[in-house]
Amino acid sequence: MGGMPTALQLAAGDPALLARVKLCRRLLNRRALVGAAASAVPVPGVDWAVDAALLSRLLPEINSQFGLTPEQLDRLPHHQRDQVQKAVSVVGSLVIGKVVTRDLVIRVARAVGLRMTGKQAARYVPFAGQAVAALMGYAALRYLGEEHIKDCVRVVQEARLALPPPPPAPLSMVERLS
Repeated sequence: MGGMPTALQLAAGDPALLARVKLCRRLLNRRALVGAAASAVPVPGVDWAVDAALLSRLLPEINSQFGLTPEQLDRLPHHQRDQVQKAVSVVGSLVIGKVVTRDLVIRVARAVGLRMTGKQAARYVPFAGQAVAALMGYAALRYLGEEHIKDCVRVVQEARLALPPPPPAPLSMVERLS
């Protein structure tokens, strides 16, 4: 697998695209840590629900960073929308330009071949099992997120899509909860 370029490598040479990849990775890391924390809680099925919920929020956020949400694509001129659709089919993404639902997230996870059964089993081994489950949860979310970021970079490059303006600074957890 070492031969596959990372999202940063794919975006190399395009400062705006690189900045967007880094921003999405920060979002991804934060979400993956939340998922890892949930994975360490020994309640069957909780982490899968959390992972699906996290991803169903994270993937559209990543799409929006690259101008690839359904709403953003609807605002494009027709020929450019066609280019994006072609690029999406070349890349093979199930998520770009789609309304991301939990069902879709679970389909994506299956397509990537991530079965959470090992993680769920590992959780019932005291301590070590919980750490392993948390790491697997973190790794699975990071992997799915990184793959999605790479797909977005490829679609933007294929379709020669202009990135949307950078977003306002995200709210901190404290601001979000108040």
